[in-house]
Amino acid sequence: MAKVSINKAIHGAVRRDLQRFLSALDSFPDGDHHRAGQLAHAWANFDDQLTDHHESEHEIVWPALGAIGASTELIATMDAEHDIVADALAAARTAMARLKTSASAADARAARVAMTRLQTVTISHFEHEEKEVEPISNAHRDAPEVHEIAKKFGKRLTPAKGGRFIAWVLDGANAEEKAAVTRDIPRPVVTIIGGVFGMPYRRKIAPVWER
Repeated sequence: MAKVSINKAIHGAVRRDLQRFLSALDSFPDGDHHRAGQLAHAWANFDDQLTDHHESEHEIVWPALGAIGASTELIATMDAEHDIVADALAAARTAMARLKTSASAADARAARVAMTRLQTVTISHFEHEEKEVEPISNAHRDAPEVHEIAKKFGKRLTPAKGGRFIAWVLDGANAEEKAAVTRDIPRPVVTIIGGVFGMPYRRKIAPVWER
């Protein structure tokens, strides 16, 4: 059985957050501006993480997969699905911004509709990617192009962004997902960068989901 990849670990974090938002919007108290602000803060992180994940795939992962044999048709399909997710993400972004301002139950319901659409298209894309793309990268895990993916991802991250990413992807992760993170990211980086620069996430965002 193939080990869970860090890509699947990221997908797990996205899936968790989408369900967290849906649950929070289901129980949103009308007029609660404090709760609206909390959700807006968590949304800003989620929006950034998902956007960065897909941009990184387009810039780093797809060229590497093309070099090891992935078809141009498959890569084009993945990019087309990214566009669908981006449209749903933009709609949810607008709805969450409206909720932040109004803190109304009506806008919470509208945000939930947008979030449901985002969940549907995102999970559909993830399932397709995990079925079609993961086997290619797993079959070529020792190829130089695959080894370069993690290095190039690392270069995109400042310590602050890297720490927030590590704290986010580990928040609620299962044992296999945690193992994937520590396998692909050097443990000292996880401990130090994730520990120090992940503190704002653990202090301001993780508690949003505790109620």
